[in-house]
Amino acid sequence: MTTNDTTATPEFPAGTVLGYPRIGPRRELKKAIEGFWAGRSDAAEVEAVAADLRRRTRTRLAELGLRTDVPAIPSAFSFYDQVLDATALLGAVPARFADLADADGRLDLAGYSTVARGRGEDLPLEMTKWFDTNYHYLVPEIGPETEFRYASDRPVREFAEGLADGVLTRPVIVGPVTYLALAKATEGSPEGFSPIDRLADVLPVYATLLRELRAAGATWVQLDEPALVSDSVDVPTERLHAAVAEAYRTLATQIPADERPAILVAAPYGDLDEALPLLAATDVDGIALDLVRGGLPAEDVPGLAGKVVVGGVIDGHNVWRADLGAALDRLEALRVAVGPEATVAAGTSTSLFHVPHDVEDEPALDPTLRSWLAFADQKVSEIATLATGLTEGGLAVKDQILAADAALATRRNAPGVVRPEVRERVAALDEDAFRRGDFADRKAAQADRLQLPPLPTTTIGSFPQTPDIRKARAAHDRGDLSTEQYEEEMRAEIRRVVELQESIGLDVLVHGEPERNDMVQYFAENLDGFAVTQNGWVQSYGSRCTRPSILWGDVSRPAPITVGWTQYTQSLTSKPVKGMLTGPVTILAWSFVRDDQPLGDTANQVALALRDEIADLESAGIAIVQVDEPALRELLPLRAADHAAYLDWSVRSFRLATSGVRPDTQIHTHLCYSEFGEVIGAIDGLDADVTSIEAARSKMEILADIADAGYPRAVGPGVYDIHSPRVPGEAEVTELLEAAVKSIAVDQLWVNPDCGLKTRRYAEVTPSLESILAATRTVRATL
Repeated sequence: MTTNDTTATPEFPAGTVLGYPRIGPRRELKKAIEGFWAGRSDAAEVEAVAADLRRRTRTRLAELGLRTDVPAIPSAFSFYDQVLDATALLGAVPARFADLADADGRLDLAGYSTVARGRGEDLPLEMTKWFDTNYHYLVPEIGPETEFRYASDRPVREFAEGLADGVLTRPVIVGPVTYLALAKATEGSPEGFSPIDRLADVLPVYATLLRELRAAGATWVQLDEPALVSDSVDVPTERLHAAVAEAYRTLATQIPADERPAILVAAPYGDLDEALPLLAATDVDGIALDLVRGGLPAEDVPGLAGKVVVGGVIDGHNVWRADLGAALDRLEALRVAVGPEATVAAGTSTSLFHVPHDVEDEPALDPTLRSWLAFADQKVSEIATLATGLTEGGLAVKDQILAADAALATRRNAPGVVRPEVRERVAALDEDAFRRGDFADRKAAQADRLQLPPLPTTTIGSFPQTPDIRKARAAHDRGDLSTEQYEEEMRAEIRRVVELQESIGLDVLVHGEPERNDMVQYFAENLDGFAVTQNGWVQSYGSRCTRPSILWGDVSRPAPITVGWTQYTQSLTSKPVKGMLTGPVTILAWSFVRDDQPLGDTANQVALALRDEIADLESAGIAIVQVDEPALRELLPLRAADHAAYLDWSVRSFRLATSGVRPDTQIHTHLCYSEFGEVIGAIDGLDADVTSIEAARSKMEILADIADAGYPRAVGPGVYDIHSPRVPGEAEVTELLEAAVKSIAVDQLWVNPDCGLKTRRYAEVTPSLESILAATRTVRATL
């Protein structure tokens, strides 16, 4: 066995970031890859756009103060998803897509895209949330039969590309333990098999990659292992820790130091806790700690001597300007904790791909608000400042610290940050505000009012946002279209959507949300205490981006938001129309939320605004109101010990929003990417009359959790995966519905797509909905 004790560790910068936005300031990559999928460009053109974007990123990070002669700048690009990239690296393509790979297991861009998006009857990889973020990754499918080989040298080529430009980057790859911990077993795997069992077969591929990177000139590599900060992954903690020891004994100890780059293991999104001494005991060369979500390590952790320890003191999750003085103090405290033989560097807590590019690209934001914010570029500058402070002392960055202090003081005292009338209303709440009547009584009253057939059909809310809708919105924003003209165009679209739903035969209709650019931003634009951006794009999954709103002050509703549109829609049909709202937890999860008060307090402010909106919908005669909470599972803390407190305030905020209605008003909710079993108690606690949940891509895996829990209220397990361009056939949907009927009582079942239809085209949506209705009629006939 070879050890690295006597080998000098390559120089590491005093400041670095764990990753950077990769979609482009103007979503250049999105436009390029979607053009490729649509046949408007070829792979070479997409590669050229991507190479230019990577070059511009390296240049920009250097301009902002990151060094280019040591690996301060990460090489962390992806065309779609970093976990899919690891699948491509390992050649671990599911058998149904094996024909897409060449003889060496390599995927070209078309094949890579197909694995992500599916084709014909071949379902794409399942998609789920990346830890507690709003980013979605593609779940690997690993079985005893999966073959692994070094099938992609893209990390090496992209490193070489930077080196040719004079920039020594640090390649970033999902670590082997996290990759397998997040994977699911292939169908037909033996009982008791776990993908982590294949670790010994995966490590040789990582070893080959490390040697290739070293040969290309890489001095450091970053292996992301966020699974180590979570006990929510589907691997027992003891097994996870054993895997860490095995992985880094193989990669850091058994590979001679002169044959591999130095290894930085990054553990974002939480506290390593007991995994830190375990990781420190290995021969990895550096560890990146999240000091925003996690605490300082105990002093004298064995094994940290001689290592680089990156203190993640700049929040990669949120957009608020840092308290630079406090951050520098925390780094100095980290120095004390790890001891004089360790090297401390300043870093971000997570990759910066969770935040937009540049706050200076937001001229429409109020200048005072803008002074409180730090997007990715500003965070890089903060890191450069802290690096100087670490190397030259606090006096060298006194002016920057004072400027940050002044901005923080302005924020604390600005009008609207605290509104007494909002806080008094929250303080006056009693327990009756969080309770509805008995569910059995509600169920009977709603059945009498709605008169729906067995297996009632509906959609989740949005319909495709056509080019005409987007053009009208843009024209209205520019002032080229009057408000009256714009609203008439939206009413015309609503009429088309209602006519389509009635022609297909849906039982409960929606207005399609043409007036909404985004399910959170639309409400942020109409609530006090929020601001919205023009160019604040953040990648959600693949080529899909969102612009999270900024929740900066106390929240209230100055006027009704959705009532007019919903009331107009109901006037067009005799069938029930759902009022469509976004729930308080999701509004928080998909916004950048103030960090100066507990989330539960902010959630209750939002909930009261929604409660007022629901009361107005009910007064307007709307019988069904859907309050979407797709992010309920997303915000669940990564440590089980923290679940109860989170679920308490999140469930209570939903109930506060929805508990003021009559028994015969039906409350729906919708959940995305939820491991239903993990939060079944919370979903029960929401007390919604109907809960729809994504299920198509996982082939109704959630049914067992629902049945085992004895869930008493109605559920709508999705039968159409809207995150793929595939159009499901009637037989496919029938099979899913038949499985649902076998597991759940018929009087509890609704039929719906997995999620809203906004991102799809009518050419996909219409035949898919027709398949759903045909399958529903077939199954109804058997009841």
